[in-house]
Amino acid sequence: MGTKFLEQTRVVSNTAVYPGTYSLQVVAPRIISAALPGQFVMVEINSLNDPLLNRPLGIAAVDESEGILTMVYRVIGRGTSLLTEKKPGEMINVVGPLGNGFTMTAKRPLLIGGGMGLAPLLYVAQKFCPTPVEVIAGGRTKDEMFWADLFAEVCEHVHVTTDDGTLGTQGTCVSLLSPLSKDKQFDAILACGPEPMLRAVAECAAALNIPCQVSLEKHMACGFGACLTCTCESIDGKHLQVCKHGPVFNAEEVKL
Repeated sequence: MGTKFLEQTRVVSNTAVYPGTYSLQVVAPRIISAALPGQFVMVEINSLNDPLLNRPLGIAAVDESEGILTMVYRVIGRGTSLLTEKKPGEMINVVGPLGNGFTMTAKRPLLIGGGMGLAPLLYVAQKFCPTPVEVIAGGRTKDEMFWADLFAEVCEHVHVTTDDGTLGTQGTCVSLLSPLSKDKQFDAILACGPEPMLRAVAECAAALNIPCQVSLEKHMACGFGACLTCTCESIDGKHLQVCKHGPVFNAEEVKL
């Protein structure tokens, strides 16, 4: 991990982008100054320590000129439900940036994300600009794919898949990977999403001989590598901590 800060941030906006999914913007200039695509932050839910644990949220975008940090989160429990109640002007303690981000040296990158795994890839796409970036964005149905509009703001080529075929190509993200790769000559794949999706992407990338990085999603309690709740296993059997050694790994390094 590099430089990290405990910053008291001011809420700029906290709005629903889809039922149960919110975009939270806070003023966090110190965190932004050190943030890399793929890193995350730990957000305080309640200053009274109830709930006790902070929540890990991926960095979805930064506005360096305004010092605004954007996170996109889904309501999945009491903590994130309470987070939706934060109003503009309120103060929230945020710790970050945390973890290791993506290697951003590719000249022809392909970003692949499913569900909430698309959130951190927004910042990746933003940071790659003006390098041409293509994105495969997957979801269950058309109504969930508000992501397509978000990515269209920073990418020229956004390929959408839905499980039910109501938008884009019917199927998963992986169903488009091989056909696109034949024509595009990608030199890197950067992926984030559910583990079964990452496993399929990694296998396909290996078959295509394209270097692949994956961002793992695990439950985290501390974000610093102290609590050992977010472990994963490396190929050689070592136990790694997603918050400390990841969340981004080379696909061939970890068991998916």
